[in-house]
Amino acid sequence: MIYVTRDLLTVLRERAASEDPDEVNVRLSTTPAGEFETDLGLDPETPVVTHFTLPSVGGSVSSVFGVDLGTPAGDGGARFVSHPNGFLGVSRTDDLAAVVLVAVPPYDDDSVAAFDRSGDGVKLSVVDAVPPTESVPE
Repeated sequence: MIYVTRDLLTVLRERAASEDPDEVNVRLSTTPAGEFETDLGLDPETPVVTHFTLPSVGGSVSSVFGVDLGTPAGDGGARFVSHPNGFLGVSRTDDLAAVVLVAVPPYDDDSVAAFDRSGDGVKLSVVDAVPPTESVPE
């Protein structure tokens, strides 16, 4: 099962709708359930998808060498992609990750699904919680 915050999923769906007919492809990151102020009823180590990263730096390097210079080590185990063509699945042209969230028009709650790297469906659970506040050290 994949857990994602409702607010993040809403932002991702809205972005996909605003970019249509172009595809959206962003890296997602997680926060352990135990770091939320609210008890989610999950094991504290369970990852919850909470954030996205704008397109990475070094795109040309990535396309040649398969190395994404914009990804911190150990992060980015999930991606969000939109398929304006309506295909609710993982395609050969998608950037793969351990988990891929795919959205299709009309980009509503019923138009998003989760898949593993091989394209098999994974249950998606939406969490109504706000991730912990982060700040930059002074």
